[in-house]
Amino acid sequence: MREIHAAPAHIPPRQRLDEAQRGGTAAIPRRGRAVARIAPDARRRQEQIETAIETVKALRRRAGTIVLDELVSARREGRKS
Repeated sequence: MREIHAAPAHIPPRQRLDEAQRGGTAAIPRRGRAVARIAPDARRRQEQIETAIETVKALRRRAGTIVLDELVSARREGRKS
């Protein structure tokens, strides 16, 4: 976590918010003690995680199952090229 000092606020607030939106977290200290944090919204992050999980599940359903012998055979074929 990055530390942003409150007094020399030379970084524009919009830039801090953009960083939080990308997943970054920053602590804002006062007299050496963290008094606030700028962090991404936990609900939005959870929604992104759930969407990613559903996407992976859908891909797995579409791909179907494969028998171990088929997997080994495909690997061997790939090595011949």
